[in-house]
Amino acid sequence: MAAKAGPAGPATDYDIAAIVAGTHRDPFAVLGIQKAGGLVARCFIPDAESVTAYTLAGKEAGQLERRHEAGFFEGKLSIRKRQPLRYHARNAGGDWWVTDPYSFGPVLGPMDDYYIAEGSHLRLFDKLGAHPIEHEGAKGVHFAVWAPNAWRVSVVGDFNGWDGRRHPMRFRQDIGVWEIFLPDIGAGRPYKYEIVGAEGNRVPLKADPFAFRSEMRPATASVIDAPSSHEWGDAAHREFWRKADPRRQPISIYEVHAGSWQRRDDGSFLSWDELADRLIPYVADMGFTHIEFLPISEHPYDPSWGYQTTGLYAPSARFGEPAGFARFVDGAHRAGIGVILDWVPAHFPVDAHGLARFDGTALYEHADPRKGFHPDWNTAIYNFGRREVVSFLVNNALYWAEKYHVDGLRVDAVASMLYLDYSRKPGEWLPNEKGGRENLEAVAFLQRMNRELYGHQPGVVTIAEESTSWPKVSQPVHEGGLGFGFKWNMGFMHDTLAYFAREPIHRKHHHDELTFGLMYAFSENFVLPLSHDEVVHGKGSLIAKMAGDDWQKFATLRAYYAFMWGYPGKKLLFMGQEFAQRREWSEARSLDWDLLDHAPHRGVRHVVRDLNLLYRSRPALYARDCEPDGFSWLIVDDKQNSVFAWLRKAPDANPVAVVSNFTPVPRENYRVPLPHAGRWREIMNTDAADYGGSGKGNGGFVEARGEGGAVVATMLLPPLATVMLEFGADE
Repeated sequence: MAAKAGPAGPATDYDIAAIVAGTHRDPFAVLGIQKAGGLVARCFIPDAESVTAYTLAGKEAGQLERRHEAGFFEGKLSIRKRQPLRYHARNAGGDWWVTDPYSFGPVLGPMDDYYIAEGSHLRLFDKLGAHPIEHEGAKGVHFAVWAPNAWRVSVVGDFNGWDGRRHPMRFRQDIGVWEIFLPDIGAGRPYKYEIVGAEGNRVPLKADPFAFRSEMRPATASVIDAPSSHEWGDAAHREFWRKADPRRQPISIYEVHAGSWQRRDDGSFLSWDELADRLIPYVADMGFTHIEFLPISEHPYDPSWGYQTTGLYAPSARFGEPAGFARFVDGAHRAGIGVILDWVPAHFPVDAHGLARFDGTALYEHADPRKGFHPDWNTAIYNFGRREVVSFLVNNALYWAEKYHVDGLRVDAVASMLYLDYSRKPGEWLPNEKGGRENLEAVAFLQRMNRELYGHQPGVVTIAEESTSWPKVSQPVHEGGLGFGFKWNMGFMHDTLAYFAREPIHRKHHHDELTFGLMYAFSENFVLPLSHDEVVHGKGSLIAKMAGDDWQKFATLRAYYAFMWGYPGKKLLFMGQEFAQRREWSEARSLDWDLLDHAPHRGVRHVVRDLNLLYRSRPALYARDCEPDGFSWLIVDDKQNSVFAWLRKAPDANPVAVVSNFTPVPRENYRVPLPHAGRWREIMNTDAADYGGSGKGNGGFVEARGEGGAVVATMLLPPLATVMLEFGADE
């Protein structure tokens, strides 16, 4: 270790050599203003031949002597008290000014140390990362990064020639955080951290884990971002959701990959402002309540779709500056549309500039690959047992809700977090302290994340993609749950897609694929997803999965959508499926919007639009989505005809009957039991000619009549169609 300079003399040759070589552990003990029989200034300015010190007010404070030809200077000062200094440097090529970062005091304080050490700091994003600030009379940028096992950490960028010797940072040993205030730089400058590990090995240059902006791939540097100056106009939207119970609100989600929904004519990405101009009006017209983006945080590899993120705090540079994303969210909110982000705390890629072995050690990940490496994705797994890692992730959830006003987080791959043996063979995983396969540390993390997010950001929801039968995923933490607001119903997606892929003649043998889901439909607060995962990797599009000829495929898809919108649970549809995209989705190209030149595709979109409008306007279809008293079967066992019927209901709302016929045979004079005698209006018929159907129906209504102790309506069931009937509606 380099020796510290003595209090009464000049810098030692050992100190000078260590500063020049960039190996000094504590540069703030040598550089800047030091006491040595009075105040002296020391600086390292490569290429300088002479240096004069000045105060920030411009008063000359002393001439410095060059102690090392590489640019180490030292000299007595005429000032009596410590204060920041500026140096006027000269060489044969000219002169320049340098404000001395080592003459400034620290920015972080003891309370930051306390809460960071405790793991309870909930505003880390205001403390770590790069923040343009004014400090002790100078404007500049404060950098702070957690790297407890590093020997030395420096900020490097175009402002110092990417030279790690120029700006080594101050080490706050109690919390393992390095910090420095660099004056005279501002927003827009690229930077990374140069880290020397404990053994003296230089780690590949690292992007900032708390970077709020990044370079456009393939470049990987972090970028200093200006504090947000956006003036939000979404108070009414946020106030509504703060007071609402989302389980009893209509939620219909349009899942979007921002890079391939639409593109410019030259194939390049739309900016956030261009997306706002096109996507928000489209979603509003289609009647969806929310947009859910596949991960938009910075990631190096386009085919990962954002799920292998290296910059959790930075909106991807693919779509422009971060401020553009704030404008998008605000615009969506002003149009009454919520914005949900896919969020990936399960794992991270091992790119050299990312989090992997960040300070030369397994810092964010487990060192043991049986806990720290994901075999499915060749990625690293966060160490959920480390409070600093948990704080990093919890703060990230809070960050998106606070800084960008997002309405929710859909948490990816929750099952992979919950089970220690996920995708692992015997011997490839370590049991928990109780000998089980549950990842108790991940459970505690998810519970804390949900508790903090719901506690500090009321109105925000979390949605778990959890593919197993883990209990109480969407139950409160205080009741032993994970604390999510909703859970994706993966069973619904799997069973229904399997059913509709079967030829109609065989469906009678698989009737339970559509009825079984009601056995558990209210065990969680479910979202019904027809997601991106079902239209990639050779799975084809939804229209391609439907059985039969082209007419039957379109009819089945329309009937399927109405079945889903009538089924209990919130709705999610991946982009392109609302108009029956034929090709499998690819992140590398725009959706096939030209399909809307063809009537069958327009008909599917028309159905989805009308379903959204019906769903949002009929409390019977949404207000008890998550409660069993909002559903009752009318016809559950007509396997021979592949007919299903049920009732949706809510207090003080007209009940709605949903009747599906999943064969291409019209069923005339079909008897449907209903709870009330009288007229039931046909508010949806997916076989309507306007949708591309055969136009068979019931003339707009059916009449239910009492027969003994029952009430029955005799009606026509159109082929491969779903009909919705509303009781007591105004004619």
